[in-house]
Amino acid sequence: MGLFDKFKNGLLKTAQELTGNLQFFLQGTTQLSKQTLKELEEGLVRADVGSMTARAIAKEVETAVKNDTTSERVSVVQHLRKAVLEKLLKVHVSDDLPKPVIILLIGVNGAGKTTTAGKLAAHFSSEGRTVLLAAADTFRAAAEEQLMEWAQRAKVQLIRGAHGAAPSSIVFDALKSGISQGADCMVVDTAGRLHNRSNLMEELKKIVRVAEKAAPGVHQEKWLVLDANTGQNALNQAKEFHKEVGLTGLILTKIDGTAKGGIVVALAGELGLPVRYLGVGEQVEDLIAFDPQMFVEALIPNTAAYSS
Repeated sequence: MGLFDKFKNGLLKTAQELTGNLQFFLQGTTQLSKQTLKELEEGLVRADVGSMTARAIAKEVETAVKNDTTSERVSVVQHLRKAVLEKLLKVHVSDDLPKPVIILLIGVNGAGKTTTAGKLAAHFSSEGRTVLLAAADTFRAAAEEQLMEWAQRAKVQLIRGAHGAAPSSIVFDALKSGISQGADCMVVDTAGRLHNRSNLMEELKKIVRVAEKAAPGVHQEKWLVLDANTGQNALNQAKEFHKEVGLTGLILTKIDGTAKGGIVVALAGELGLPVRYLGVGEQVEDLIAFDPQMFVEALIPNTAAYSS
């Protein structure tokens, strides 16, 4: 399956939610009535783009349509695609990472951090990087077992500590070891934590500080793993984690099983945070680097798709 097909299949439910109720209004039309504008905004909200971002996009589309005085006017759908793409491109960053790099994966329980850590390790290993996995979720035995399986599959080193050990000490030892052995990509799986629990957030901030101390000068990424099924709650999680530790990116998992994939646009529009990867299935190759152009093409079919 090609990369675009992965985007298309992964966003199928969201695309149906967004465009299913707009087909009558968007069948190649270049006009934008008040009713069309209202339906457009409501469709975006239903796809979990969020009311604030949906309103902003609808306003941009309205302005673009009014200003379109060319002889061959662009359809409303094309203006919509452009408005969404521009929001994503504003925050998009290259998926090329420096060497060495530390990637801290954080988030709430059940978001898919451990599986994502394993898939990232396999991905970076396949690119020729020397990868180290650090099992800093010491309170869930299954997490360490999962990472061990992933490490074996990806043929990368795994460093773990005793069950219940201080996560920060494991991170320190793992990163020290990784640097000394020449690892150029160190992926750290941290314990799931609620964003509204101050003691757990303090522990996370300590992990960030310890990582900086263990590997001074090494580039550090802090990626929040979010379950796309949570929709607008994902936006609230991202706001809190970003406030506490300064996120550098987001990973949306399970996007193939939800009609709420529009949350990607809300995260870009309201927080200015780039999505790094999307989880579109269970297999290792189903963690795909985020591509704004492909995302928009999969989310909003072009005008031809609406022709009668």
